[in-house]
Amino acid sequence: MSPRRSPTPQERQRDPERTRKLILDAAATEFAAHGYAGARISAIASRAGVNQQLISYYFDGKEGLYQAMSELWWQRQAELASPEVALPEQLRRFVLEGVTSPESPRLFAWAGLQYDGPSSDPDQGVRTERLQASVEQLRAAQTAGRLPAEVDPATLLIMLMGASMAATTLPHVIEGVCGVDPRSPEFLRHYADQIALVASQLGLDATPPPPDPA
Repeated sequence: MSPRRSPTPQERQRDPERTRKLILDAAATEFAAHGYAGARISAIASRAGVNQQLISYYFDGKEGLYQAMSELWWQRQAELASPEVALPEQLRRFVLEGVTSPESPRLFAWAGLQYDGPSSDPDQGVRTERLQASVEQLRAAQTAGRLPAEVDPATLLIMLMGASMAATTLPHVIEGVCGVDPRSPEFLRHYADQIALVASQLGLDATPPPPDPA
């Protein structure tokens, strides 16, 4: 890790929030392209147009930068997958991230490819908490009779998430089967609607009840 240092007088004149945003945006692009292991701090600094030492100053190096970027990513996911939103719409929103923020699904895919157990995954705790909320939505649908009793809600969620990631993880299959650019906005919008439709057909389109105040 590069030693942390104070910025130069010229660097102090910069807007620190703007500089942090430039670095975080560049980091999202670099980590999405190469994963954590393959990402290079020098490439992130070059993309952001800043001195590499500023990354050490603001984020204490590569790991701290990744953590800061992950926090922003989870904040965004919380907006997309609010517990008050029915699961089909959550899936639809996630697919459409490929249109507005294509780095998001790639970052999620890289997290899986580089997963080597809980100790290697700093996002494990928050991810588990968010995913368990979705599993509970499926269990509620099962209790209400909208989902067959023999279906395991946890594995169903994994299937639906895998399907929502297809444009990122299976672009060659999509191009071969559908004959379209798997990352085109037109296809992603169509595919998002289809994912939501399938989930609705499974009886998952009911809006979750508000949390019990007790």
